[in-house]
Amino acid sequence: MTPYRCPECDRPEGDYHHADCSKYAARVVRPVIYLSGHRHEAIVRLRDVGYLLTPRMGQSPVAGVPWAADNGCFSNPEGFDLNVYMGWLRDLAPYADSCLFATAPDVVGDAPATLARSLPVLPMIRKAGYPAALVAQDGLEEMEVPWHAFDVLFIGGSTRWKLAAEALTRMAREMGKWVHMGRVNSYRRLRHAEAMGCHSVDGTFLKFGPSKNLIRLNRWMAEMAMNPRLMAVQS
Repeated sequence: MTPYRCPECDRPEGDYHHADCSKYAARVVRPVIYLSGHRHEAIVRLRDVGYLLTPRMGQSPVAGVPWAADNGCFSNPEGFDLNVYMGWLRDLAPYADSCLFATAPDVVGDAPATLARSLPVLPMIRKAGYPAALVAQDGLEEMEVPWHAFDVLFIGGSTRWKLAAEALTRMAREMGKWVHMGRVNSYRRLRHAEAMGCHSVDGTFLKFGPSKNLIRLNRWMAEMAMNPRLMAVQS
């Protein structure tokens, strides 16, 4: 069987960095990718499952497994060190081609403060060879978003805000951006992110009862692959 190839850029459907194609941004052509914040050796055997890594985890990506780099500001807002973070990204440069994104530092729940903190760092991330992600926080929809400055929109913020960020997600996809949602730890929220148009999500679901929850996660991903919700993005 000949794999689907985009009629605009001729990239295969399985290309994780296909989001910069305008026609790709108009629909979901592959299941949502789940990035686990907890390492488990069996993840390498699961389809569309990878890792969300931070400097504090002290772990490296696994060849052939999708991953993303996170700044760790959510769990340790006062502990972020730009020099340490950029040094870590440089150390992981051999794995940059399989990295979905690297987040710029953010301030949880505060879009203006996040933009002020992120804008100087986004070009540094790009220069290091990674797709640069802006972490969206409460209130970003009321601001002028610097779409040119980043490659990925990471839907963060408070739970109520992010679950209602459909308009921002739709705009990001129309701009050809990859869209990611943070803190997704249930099948219901996974489906919600998919319905909003997210390409990937992350969560710490496997941290608690990893053996049992790995089976559940595998079941979720199989169900989504069999019954995808194709969401057209209005232009």
